[in-house]
Amino acid sequence: MNLTSMGQQAQQAAFELATAATAQKNQALAIIADELEANQAAILAANAKDINAAQEAGLPAAMQDRLLLNEERLAGIANDVRNVISLNDPVGSEVDSKVLENGMSLSRRRVPIGVIGVIYEARPNVTIDIAALCLKTGNASILRGGKETFHSNMELVKVIQVALEKAGLPAASVQYIEKPDRELVSELLKMDDYVDMIIPRGGAGLHKMCKENSNIPVIIGGFGISHVFVDQSADLVKALDVVENSKVQRPSACNALDTLLIHEAIAAEFIPMLAERVSQKVSLVAEQKAHDILTSTGIKDLKAAEQGDFDTEWLSFTLGVKVVSDVNEAIEHMRVHNASHSDAIMTNDIASAEKFINSAGSAAVYVNASTRFTDGAQFGLGAEVAVSTQKLHARGPMGLEELTSYKWVGKADYLIRT
Repeated sequence: MNLTSMGQQAQQAAFELATAATAQKNQALAIIADELEANQAAILAANAKDINAAQEAGLPAAMQDRLLLNEERLAGIANDVRNVISLNDPVGSEVDSKVLENGMSLSRRRVPIGVIGVIYEARPNVTIDIAALCLKTGNASILRGGKETFHSNMELVKVIQVALEKAGLPAASVQYIEKPDRELVSELLKMDDYVDMIIPRGGAGLHKMCKENSNIPVIIGGFGISHVFVDQSADLVKALDVVENSKVQRPSACNALDTLLIHEAIAAEFIPMLAERVSQKVSLVAEQKAHDILTSTGIKDLKAAEQGDFDTEWLSFTLGVKVVSDVNEAIEHMRVHNASHSDAIMTNDIASAEKFINSAGSAAVYVNASTRFTDGAQFGLGAEVAVSTQKLHARGPMGLEELTSYKWVGKADYLIRT
């Protein structure tokens, strides 16, 4: 593949998309949604090839779940695209404006970023999410999915490009790097003449590789250990419902609960409740105090925590459990163990809630709510291109506004500087 040629085509497509009318972009999105439904059989057949290959390769169940498409998930993806149509187009909107003393009217106007390169792993839905959000914001995209999703992604990109041409937009607005060669990823990361932003979606290794090798600004996201701290003032029954939802509703998601921290004052009461509720579904990895209490419950699927367990993003039905002395120790544990994604406190104490909110270094912080809400659709952003855990430009689910930059616009009556 000639990535330079792809970059040139993407740059030209981005130039055309930047001035495309909202109605035309929305038309393309509507056609994409319709084409996804019309081509359901072909898409699911392609996905079945990827699933079979994953099973033969012995990929973990969590990875296979991320990879899987079925009628329900595909319908959900199509509806997510339609939701993006209903969202306001940020391109051309003014961030703020003022009139200077010299009479100039000065504003900041939202503009597309340009060409966005996205490197991701076993999530075929990401292909559609990225295409939809980039299209709505006037950005071209170059995609590189994992080899596990090859057949699914090829079929999905075909659908997208057909829809773009039907809407009168360049097919090169969305391009896909078909070959899985790692050398092509390295080449993409050096294409700063054509690509304006890199977004990796995957594990810590992928993010590290992009940060260390890219000549292009990189948005880091999607990885981080998610915690729930159950404070001594919490309603334990309601807190247990939230803990269960955070862990088991979809354990392979990046916002699923990894570590449960429990105030020592309620540990003896709450931990047996936890064991009774989740023991049929969840394996528990516990530090000494929690392990002693859990042992007394007779729970079978239990192991003592070892070095590195509380730094593990489980992405499965495994949960770390630790007893802490108070909210300060909970925050310190989170600080040491990469709390950068989604973290929550269960409490009825306002002071504890505010301390947690202000001290947690996470992109999304919750009080008495599940960590599973960190999602573009749940936040009313439509789909998301990534969940950013960095501290510059964009944090949390990256929707439409996060895929725009701005330019300064000054208007005056033939004004000169003196």
